[in-house]
Amino acid sequence: MGDVIKFKKPKPSEKHKGNMLCKRNFHKWEIDQEKQFDVKQGRLVTVYKCMRCGIFKTEAK
Repeated sequence: MGDVIKFKKPKPSEKHKGNMLCKRNFHKWEIDQEKQFDVKQGRLVTVYKCMRCGIFKTEAK
């Protein structure tokens, strides 16, 4: 006979660690310095990146 392996079910706090705030629109924005000029619009833009979930947001000046 083979060995019996118990599977551990992850707790909800471990499963959604760090994403619950972002799902409720409480992102932690930081400025991304790599992209500062938009070629299509021809003006400076500020690109923000969420530290928790990694999505981007742009803001034109």
